[in-house]
Amino acid sequence: MSACRLCGSVSLAGVVDLGATPPCERFLTAEQLDEPEITYPLHLKVCTGCWLAQIPPLITPEDTFTDYAYFSSYSASWVDHARNFVETATGKLGLNEGSFVVEVASNDGYLLKHVVARGIRCLGVEPSVNVGEAARADGVPTTTAFLNPRTGAAVRAEHGPADLVVANNVYAHIPDVLGFTRGLRELVADDGWVSIEVQHLLTLIQQVQYDTIYHEHFQYYTVESARRALATGGLSVVDVERLPTHGGSIRLWARPTEVAGEPSARMTEVLAEEKAAGLHELSGYAEFAARVTKVRLDLLRFLVDAADEGKTVVGYGAPGKGNTLLNHCGIRSDLLAYTVDKNPYKHGRFTPGARIPVLPPERIAEDRPDYVLVLPWNLRNELVPQLSYVEQWGGRLVFAIPRLEVL
Repeated sequence: MSACRLCGSVSLAGVVDLGATPPCERFLTAEQLDEPEITYPLHLKVCTGCWLAQIPPLITPEDTFTDYAYFSSYSASWVDHARNFVETATGKLGLNEGSFVVEVASNDGYLLKHVVARGIRCLGVEPSVNVGEAARADGVPTTTAFLNPRTGAAVRAEHGPADLVVANNVYAHIPDVLGFTRGLRELVADDGWVSIEVQHLLTLIQQVQYDTIYHEHFQYYTVESARRALATGGLSVVDVERLPTHGGSIRLWARPTEVAGEPSARMTEVLAEEKAAGLHELSGYAEFAARVTKVRLDLLRFLVDAADEGKTVVGYGAPGKGNTLLNHCGIRSDLLAYTVDKNPYKHGRFTPGARIPVLPPERIAEDRPDYVLVLPWNLRNELVPQLSYVEQWGGRLVFAIPRLEVL
């Protein structure tokens, strides 16, 4: 990486180097186990010019999202989150049958189906063919495209300007920040709103959520760096909400600069908290790598001790973040026999790099392991009750992040 993709500065400071891993959603078939895997460096850096944290754009969105293994609707809590957002946004913005809503990276229609149910005209812009097909099958109008200024203008020309543009968990997934931001501006009406949800770099640093660093996430935002990024497309952030999703996210409300007005008190508060944490200077990043090392060593000690004691450890979930953790820690099937996942696309496949088998969730009750390592720790409140049956045979749940915890 020679220059910051947002401001062009060549002053990039290393935050943490996680070695080299395969892309986190490239699950392997049994036939591919004897084939080589391509790995890419995973080195997080921060720009000292605009404070955008970023990794090199070594893979392209076309490599990752044309045929995608992640379906949003498999998380009940995420669907509930989307339903609540639609309900709140409808009231906040006065949306009705005459309104138009666009969601960028709309996945399988997990959010827009609630817009459809309210009789509000909408459109999903989704680059992945397979999940876009699932959305259309569920009655959600969806076009297959990556957002850029050209596709944004084409959608506007065909469907009209959007009163609300939603971009949940996608603003980190695009290497062309400037082009994507201009695409958002093309979509939104001159008096419209843009709502963006993205993981907050503040909580990533504070809670050592380093497994959310992977090749699909090209950048990691503070409110300050997101504000600067959106300004490049003529959008101004006017409000921010802090959310518990993904371990700690922010919802940015932005408008075309001409109608934006003054930012809210919440904006001022969060910016002040980021500054106090040192995230607008290098000091806030200084100890992060050492804290990552402690997470790694603590987890490995636990797994090695469990193996020495003849205990069985399996995983729950096969999320992208889990593959960063498994590969950075060097965990293989001798320490983690297998993991399970609700998504049938992943059944019978193997995690990238670590090559851990992925099985259906029912396998846990059949095998009665001593420990279950929960990889999607961000869904803890949802999963702990779901996995309470593990207690029936004395099994225990394990979380590695932000610190090792055995329940």
